[in-house]
Amino acid sequence: MTIKKTGSAHWSGSIKEGKGTVSTQSGALKDQPYGFNTRFEGKAGTNPEELLGAAHASCFAMALSLILGEAGLTATSLKTESTISLDKDGEGFSITKAHLTLRGIVPNATEAQFLEAAKKAEAGCPLSKVINAEITLDAKLEN
Repeated sequence: MTIKKTGSAHWSGSIKEGKGTVSTQSGALKDQPYGFNTRFEGKAGTNPEELLGAAHASCFAMALSLILGEAGLTATSLKTESTISLDKDGEGFSITKAHLTLRGIVPNATEAQFLEAAKKAEAGCPLSKVINAEITLDAKLEN
């Protein structure tokens, strides 16, 4: 089975003065602005790194939910954040790291079960598999 989803972007202008919009097939994002200023200068709007972080965090949380379910556990809450690091690399930039922060409430789970499941999800989530960077995890069970 192959599932295909699309995201799209439109760009107009030079790198610093230009502007773009990003949309998703589902319409969850529609013509959201992005540009040099939102990526490098902290201005309002989105950027590729935060979109990747959101995708990674959501993929990881779903993978963890699956792994916990296979162990007979169901999470009440899995708060997940993926911080994507973009660093200068010679003449350009590279994504060098993705750091997952997880705070979970999983009734009847031991800390060891939770951490084992989180490590499996970190390695097994489809987005973790395509991120060509160091991936780290800070997981804490908060029952």
